[in-house]
Amino acid sequence: MEDSDHIVVGKGTWLDKVADAMIKREKRLGRSLDLIRVESGLGASGIPHIGSMGDAVRAYGIALALQNMGYKSELVAYSDDMDGLRKIPAGLPEWLKDHLARPVSEIPDPFGTHPSYGAHMSSLLLDGLDKAGIKYRFQSGRDAYKAGKLVNQIDRILQSSEKLGKKIAEFVGQDKYINVLPYFPVCSSCGRLYVAAAEKYLPEERKVTYTCKGSRIGKAEIKGCGHHGEADITKGQGKLAWKVEFAARWQAFDIRFEAYGKDIMDSVRVNDWVCDEILGHPHPLHVKYEMFLDKSGKKISKSAGNVLTPQMWLKYGTPESILLLLFKRITGTRHVGIDDVPALMDEYDYYEDLYFGKIKEDNQAKLTKINGIYEYINKLQPPKQPGAHALYRFLAQQASIYPDSQDRVEKVFARLVKYGMAKEKTDSILQKIQLACNWADDFTASEEKFEVKLSDNQRKAVTELIGVLKDFENMPETPENAKSLQSRVFDLARNNGMEPKELFTLLYRMFLNADRGPRIGNYFLDLGVQRTTKTLSSYL
Repeated sequence: MEDSDHIVVGKGTWLDKVADAMIKREKRLGRSLDLIRVESGLGASGIPHIGSMGDAVRAYGIALALQNMGYKSELVAYSDDMDGLRKIPAGLPEWLKDHLARPVSEIPDPFGTHPSYGAHMSSLLLDGLDKAGIKYRFQSGRDAYKAGKLVNQIDRILQSSEKLGKKIAEFVGQDKYINVLPYFPVCSSCGRLYVAAAEKYLPEERKVTYTCKGSRIGKAEIKGCGHHGEADITKGQGKLAWKVEFAARWQAFDIRFEAYGKDIMDSVRVNDWVCDEILGHPHPLHVKYEMFLDKSGKKISKSAGNVLTPQMWLKYGTPESILLLLFKRITGTRHVGIDDVPALMDEYDYYEDLYFGKIKEDNQAKLTKINGIYEYINKLQPPKQPGAHALYRFLAQQASIYPDSQDRVEKVFARLVKYGMAKEKTDSILQKIQLACNWADDFTASEEKFEVKLSDNQRKAVTELIGVLKDFENMPETPENAKSLQSRVFDLARNNGMEPKELFTLLYRMFLNADRGPRIGNYFLDLGVQRTTKTLSSYL
């Protein structure tokens, strides 16, 4: 039992704390707890990146934490495929210029594989979620509007537009909605969004009158076609403005939790007020998260072209490594890049070893939290026993020794057996070897150099080691030669007044960025004397 100062909620993770806060809030509000829905919005206007996936994965984590507490919960993945295309993401064809401001679900798919541009972009994110084993109920925004699922909410919002316009101006200093309705009709003449100014709402007919006047979208000036028309809100002939659309969704689908990025804080504040005051539905509980930045500190975005997609990650890392990245924590700015894959792959193995007691951890709070995250990564159904583990960088290094061939994975596995790192072939170890082969091919594992500072004594030892290795240059890789090299390294450490362990740890740091690894004699001969001496020299 924990002491009273530190009571563990659920599995001791931030997911459990949020789920616990939700349940307490829902009980205070007196709402039904039969089914608790959490939501994530999927942007459909550009290539989805790891940050977009993070939103859905974390919401799913909250749903899992609620299930762990005994409540039925589901994730609604809502695709904003009714949004208009505001700019052309980097790398996509120029002809999309002709479709600026059209709803993405009405634009042809530039890749030619889906019914529309929006469907293609949504499918990329859903593919990432499917591969990570995330369960969700998909809701297309376009279908929600067309099927009239938001009609009552739109009606109530438009009838309160005067009050709303003043409130938006008061909240965020934007007076635009004092004069126009917070609704974007799709102009029936030119098929564009954002260009038609919504002038008047006719509640009996449930129609909005508009004039297509044109609009500025980012840096582009989109000319209006001058058409005067009416948009029927029951037929999805337009959509709500962002400042009010979340609120409509939250009430229509009875959403109790949605996280948001700090870039839309103002929109969320307005939507919370709309949900509470105009729609009479207590707004969902929120968690604010920081944006993902690339390694240079730029925000990862669809339009900037520095996108790190789930598909790119999954070429080198397991779904578990993505879930670890996303479940570890929610606060703080995260610099993320494809070069984080090796560390996260190894960190997942470390979590697994702690979970199964193969590594000891005396800090009980840390252990509880790590075990909790491990169980959530495994959707509350952890394996019965740990898998065979080998350092990812070690596997990539071994893969780089062999040219790409059909039996390459087998050859690397044979090395693991030789080093006592694996006994039997399992799907997970073979998959990890294949991913490491992909890494070796694309990131030349042989060139990697880590942050290692050598003392004068260590520098001397490494220089002498290069000399020792020269003696083994043309010798075959036999157990005797490996043993002989191993004992020479031992002697070299002692002759330089070092504990052998200190020298071995230093060498593992230089080659694998780790504290331990395979037997040095075998390892260096297998890597090859030339390659080993080249790596050692690079640190001198």
